[in-house]
Amino acid sequence: MNRRHLLQVALLAAAGAMGGPAFAFEGAELYAGEKALYDSARKEGLVVSFDTGPTWANWAGQFKAFQKRYPGVEMVYNDLGSAATVVALDKARNRPQADTAYYFAASALDAAKAGVVEGFKPVNFDRLDNALRDPDGRWFSIHTLNVAFLVNTKLVKTVPQSWADLLKPEYKSAIVYQDPRSTGQGQVVTFAAAFGNGGSMDDVAPGIAYLGKLTKGGNVLRTVGTTPYAQFLKGEIPIWIGYENDGLKAKFVDGMGDAISVVIPQEASAAAPYAISLVKNGPNPNAGKLWLNFIMSDEGQKIFAEGFVRPAVTGVSMPASVADKMPAAPQVRAMDIAKATAKKAEIDAGWAKAILGQ
Repeated sequence: MNRRHLLQVALLAAAGAMGGPAFAFEGAELYAGEKALYDSARKEGLVVSFDTGPTWANWAGQFKAFQKRYPGVEMVYNDLGSAATVVALDKARNRPQADTAYYFAASALDAAKAGVVEGFKPVNFDRLDNALRDPDGRWFSIHTLNVAFLVNTKLVKTVPQSWADLLKPEYKSAIVYQDPRSTGQGQVVTFAAAFGNGGSMDDVAPGIAYLGKLTKGGNVLRTVGTTPYAQFLKGEIPIWIGYENDGLKAKFVDGMGDAISVVIPQEASAAAPYAISLVKNGPNPNAGKLWLNFIMSDEGQKIFAEGFVRPAVTGVSMPASVADKMPAAPQVRAMDIAKATAKKAEIDAGWAKAILGQ
C-alpha cells in the first residue's frame, strides 16, 4: 500500500476512534447474523480491499452498494494486479495491511500456499461448484469470465458460431488472441479450445493442436501479450477470442452497438474463475467478513452481473438490465484452477512448438 493509501487508512481510523455518528442497520437481513456482524464491523470502521480497481468487474457498483447498506464502514482499495497482490501480502505478512484480496484464481492458490490468507466460508459458499472454492474457504470464486468470440461485424461478413467455423478460409488473417505463455487469458483460451475439440482439464492437447491449425491455416492475424481492447474498439481486429464481458462492454457501454457480435462457441467454452480471500490477521477482520458476505450474497452477485461478468454462485437471477444481454450458456464449463495451474508448463511448451515451431 502506498503512502497516500496509508494516510487515508490512518485518517479514517482516527475518525472512527473519535466516535463518529451512530448508524442503525435498516431493512431485513440478507443472511442470518448480518446485523450482529455489521455492529462489529462498524466498530472497526474500515475495509481495506486489495486489487479491486473500480473499473474492473463492476467493483465501483459494489463499493457504492456496500457503503449505502453499511454506513460507517469505509472502503479503501488499490489496483495492484493478481500476482503483485500475492507479493504484497507476503511482504506484509508480519503486519498485514489488507483485509481482503482479489485475484485470478491461480493467484489465490499461490496466496493459500504462502499462508497469507485464512479460511472463511461466506454466505452462499455451499452454492459454489467444488472447482470454484477451496475446501477450507481460503479462497472462493465470486465471478467468472467466459471465453467468447468478439466479432466486428463491419469487418466480418459471416459471424462464426463455433470453433469449427473459425478454421474456415474466409477468416484468413482475422483472428487475435492473447499469448498463453505470458497471459492468464491466453491460458484460459487454450482450455476453451480444448473443451471445444474433445479435450478436458486433464487433456489440453486438443486445444493446443486446434490453435496450431488456426495458425497453419493462416487465420491468425497475431497473438498479443496484453489485452487488445482499445485496438478492437478502433476497428483494428476482425475477431478477438477473448472474454465475453469485454465484448458486452464494447457493445453496450463503449459505443460499438450493432458493430459487434458476442458469441459463446457452440461446442463448448471455458469459464475463468476470479477469486477473493480473507487476509490472515488482517486489521479489520469483521469488516472484511461483512464485505465478503455482501459480494457473495444474491444481491452482491447481481451487482457483478450488471458489469457483464457471470456470478459464481449458482441459481442467481440475472438483473432485468442484463438478462437478455447475457443468456444462459450451458456449454460453458467451469475450470478446475488447481489442474489449470498444473498444466501451465505443458501449455507453454506445447503452444510454442505448435505455433512457433520451437
